[in-house]
Amino acid sequence: MKLALSDEDAKFRDELREFFTTQVPADIRERARTDSLNFPDDAITTQRILNKAGLGVPNWPVEWGGKDWTPLQRQIWADEMRMACVPEPLAFNASMVGPVIAHFGSQEIKERFLPPTANLDIWWCQGFSEPEAGSDLAGLRTVAVRDGDEYVINGQKTWTTLGQYADWIFVLARTNPDAPKKQAGISFILVEMNTPGITLRPIKLIDGSYEVNEVFFEDVRVPANQLVGEENQGWSYAKFLLSNERTGIARIGTTKLWLADVKENAAQTKVGAGSLLDDPLFAAKVAEIENELLALELTQLRVSGDEGTGKPNPASSILKLRGSQLQQAVTELAVEVAGPDALPFDGGAEIESPLWAQHAAPKYLNYRKTSIYGGSNEVQRTIISSTILGL
Repeated sequence: MKLALSDEDAKFRDELREFFTTQVPADIRERARTDSLNFPDDAITTQRILNKAGLGVPNWPVEWGGKDWTPLQRQIWADEMRMACVPEPLAFNASMVGPVIAHFGSQEIKERFLPPTANLDIWWCQGFSEPEAGSDLAGLRTVAVRDGDEYVINGQKTWTTLGQYADWIFVLARTNPDAPKKQAGISFILVEMNTPGITLRPIKLIDGSYEVNEVFFEDVRVPANQLVGEENQGWSYAKFLLSNERTGIARIGTTKLWLADVKENAAQTKVGAGSLLDDPLFAAKVAEIENELLALELTQLRVSGDEGTGKPNPASSILKLRGSQLQQAVTELAVEVAGPDALPFDGGAEIESPLWAQHAAPKYLNYRKTSIYGGSNEVQRTIISSTILGL
């Protein structure tokens, strides 16, 4: 089964493909392909190229740099960008805090933050998860107490991805501890990372990388005009944000690219008189993932049609659940293809094991996280069963 494009959409696709492969520097795209981007420089350079061309935040309202595209065109944009190995717009900016500010922020907040957010003049990070409130986000304990024209924030956030590069953090904090439901009484507040009282501590991951952090807030004073929307309504904004995040987490185009690499490497791996790709069991695994990707792509097209309404779509949980599973399945296949050559970690070009094989195991380990962040897959199953299936 193939997805057929109209002549207009095919032209749209070709124009994007031409732009992505000619206007984004080839060295950046190669580093993206080999998981060796220079942070934060490569991300900033790419985003400013995209934003200057009007391609940085197409999911935003048109008046703030978005595009009046169809859901299919948005999907083409995302797929072509990923297939060209163009670093994606920073999710914290483009898919998370930006849409929240655009839909729920005051005019003053929009004018102050949206242009630099789109251009990556501000690098955002996410202050949601806590040591005992990750998947159960409503159980967060960070508090923000109003004191005149300021909020005083105390608490801790964890798993704050790329926080070491961030200029600002968007924080969920409890502003009404006496609210009758734990989902109530939470507010969405914007905080500058260099504010006195904020401490950042790195967390080393299982693959040896430094990607996430703990963030501590001790009597952090924040101007009250950095509240987004209404006080105590942050849970609604968080659900809207998480719906966008879960849709993006599917990363179908990226998974397709990874699978293509797996097939290419498997075709060059000798097994008996043929290659690993000729092995019926291995070929069946590849075919199953290809079919699942196509089914997920169709689901994503349907879900993306509800973007921009300001309402969370529970079907985004399906994208998050299945998309993360497929990413993990492909990274597992890559380790299977690499075999013993996956054992050397960061051995470099001086050893016999090819670089793609050396990267296979760290990537496999790193992508165990996809079933946790954005709301664990267990939580997504609960959302699907209750909200979609009515169980």
